[in-house]
Amino acid sequence: MNKKFDLSDIQAFAAVAELHSFRAAAESIHLSQPAFSRRIDKLEEALGVRLLDRTTRRVTLTAVGRDFARKTRVWLDDLDGMLMGLGDVAARRMGEVTIACVPSAVYYFLPQVVKRYHERFPKIRVKVHDTSANEVLVAVAQGDADFGLNFIGSQEAEIEFKPVLAERFVAACRRDHVLARRKKVSWAELGQHDFMSVGKTSGNRLLMDLALANVPDRPQCLYEAKHVTTLLGLVEAGLGVAAVPSLAMPGKDHPTLVSIALVEPIVTRQMGLIKRRGKTLSPAAQQLYDLLMATRSARPRSTQAVSKIQSGQ
Repeated sequence: MNKKFDLSDIQAFAAVAELHSFRAAAESIHLSQPAFSRRIDKLEEALGVRLLDRTTRRVTLTAVGRDFARKTRVWLDDLDGMLMGLGDVAARRMGEVTIACVPSAVYYFLPQVVKRYHERFPKIRVKVHDTSANEVLVAVAQGDADFGLNFIGSQEAEIEFKPVLAERFVAACRRDHVLARRKKVSWAELGQHDFMSVGKTSGNRLLMDLALANVPDRPQCLYEAKHVTTLLGLVEAGLGVAAVPSLAMPGKDHPTLVSIALVEPIVTRQMGLIKRRGKTLSPAAQQLYDLLMATRSARPRSTQAVSKIQSGQ
């Protein structure tokens, strides 16, 4: 070994070993491609071995490179975990965490948790990939997100699903609607009004259709939209009523929208954290994952409402 290398060179190699692309790896650690290539060349020269086979179209690891990649990942994770726990050092750590999340859960879960996370690790970037339940599942399964927040995935063999809370579906309507003063309304009653729902490709729609399969006079859609947020916009415009997850509803002080408990039947969904089974999260991602898991100790109003109605209150 006739030349020294440093931690930044190891981090560059770990990035390209994971992403199999010089361009993507250089972007992930905020370097130009020429500077990134120099780091890899420096590391290979110092070690005296070829770690990567490069062509104009792809990058592959050599046999030595595969073994070195496994060892460097373990070493970097151990180092990162040690530094994450060192107070002032933790505040200077840099990195990135990507979480995929269904939009209706973003409002309740993420702002306060991300705020606490940022206070502890101000230089770690958090990317929120807010998209449909199916796309959240795909992003986690393919490794495009470190982990996800979703209401589907518990039946997938390759996905680990950790429940966080159960939330109910509620009726959304304008404050000037005839149903607005009701404390609860049945699905059949809801169907007597202009009813809107998410489309059949939505995970929420699948949950509702299964729960209401044997309900007589179930609501029939007059309007459909892809996203719950779009539905709420249509409700606010006075086009009708909708059934949405309670977490998607704005607060009680909203000037236009109000939510009403839906019964006969009560339809709920289980929200949970998902990640690839057997995957070890990076220390930075694990810290955020643990903060989100801790929300289970805080019982939101949606869960309280389910308990009260189920007990006859």
